[in-house]
Amino acid sequence: MARGPRLDAPGSLHHVIVRGINRRKIFEDDKDRENFLARLGQVVKEEQATCFAWVLIPNHAHILLRTGTAPLGKLMKRLLTGYAVSFNLRHQRSGHLFQNRYKSILCEEDSYLLELIRYIHLNSIRAGLVQDIDELDRHRWCGHSALMGIQNRPWQEKEEVLSYFSQREELARRKYRQFVFDGITLGRRVELTGDGVRQDGKKLAGKTLRRLDKRILGSGAFVEKFLAEEERKVRQQTPLKRKWINVKEFIDIVGEKFGITREEITGGSQRHSVSLARSVFCFLASKDLGLTGRDLSRALGLTPAAIHYAVLRGEKFLAENQEVKVGLYKYLNILTTSP
Repeated sequence: MARGPRLDAPGSLHHVIVRGINRRKIFEDDKDRENFLARLGQVVKEEQATCFAWVLIPNHAHILLRTGTAPLGKLMKRLLTGYAVSFNLRHQRSGHLFQNRYKSILCEEDSYLLELIRYIHLNSIRAGLVQDIDELDRHRWCGHSALMGIQNRPWQEKEEVLSYFSQREELARRKYRQFVFDGITLGRRVELTGDGVRQDGKKLAGKTLRRLDKRILGSGAFVEKFLAEEERKVRQQTPLKRKWINVKEFIDIVGEKFGITREEITGGSQRHSVSLARSVFCFLASKDLGLTGRDLSRALGLTPAAIHYAVLRGEKFLAENQEVKVGLYKYLNILTTSP
C-alpha cells in the first residue's frame, strides 16, 4: 500500500532517518561527516529549528529535530541535496546518494523526547562503532559527546535537554549519562522507529491491538489529532468538484491503494481485500462524490441493499485507518480538480 503524505506542523518534533541508496555508505571518511554536520548546523540555524540528537552511521543517519520557521521537507531538502552534490563531486561519482524518500516520524514531545535522544545516541553502540558508554562519551559522530561537554556543536540544543535532569549543569550531565547507560540493555526499540505496533504510545506484544499510523509516535489522542488536521487541510486545499469525476478512474485509484485491479472490484469477487476496496469505493463515492445508490449499482452490478452494507463497511474501515483515508482524499482532490 502506498505511503501516506508526510505530517508536519510548526514546532513539531520529528525523528528523521536518512539511508544510503541500496544500503551504500553515505559517509566515506571524516571529511564527509564534518561536511554533513556543517550543513546540518547551517540549516538548523537559518530555519530556526532545534536539533536535540543525532548520530552518523556509515550508511545512514538519525536526527531528532523540532521544526521552526520552515517545514521539515524544506529543511531536509536543503540538507540532503547540498550534501549529495558535494559528496558526488568529491568522490567523482554520479547518481542518487540517498534513498528516494527519507523516513520521518512525527513524535509527541512530552512523552518521547528523552527516550528518543537516548535511543538515537545509543545507535553508536548498537552499530559497533563504540564499545561502551566511556567510548560513547568521546565519540565525535554522535550528539551524546556534545551533551557531555566534550565536543563543541553550537547548533545542537544542550541546555533544554540537560534541564530535564537538573538545573545544575554538572549534576545534570551525570544524571543524563546514567539515563543513557540504563538504556543499553533495552536493545533496539522498534516502537521508536515507526516499525512497532503501538496503542496509546506503547508496544504491547501478544495482544490484539489497533495499529496506529506509522508516521506518528504518540498516544492515541495525539495520533488522531494530527490525522484529523491533515484531513482537514487536504479538504481545504482542493475542494472536491464532483462533476469532473470519472467513476472508472476513481475505481482504479482505490484499487491501487489496495493493490488490486478495477476488474476485480467490479467483477463480484468476495475475496476480503477486494470486498474491502469495493466498500471503501462505495462509501467515498456516495459521501464525497455525490453518486447515488443507483449509480453504484450500475457501476458494480450489485443490488441497492448490497451497496448500502458496503457503504457502512467502508465507513467503518476508514474511521479505523486514517492514513488510508487521508491518502485517498489526496488522490481524490487531484483527480476531481477541474481541468
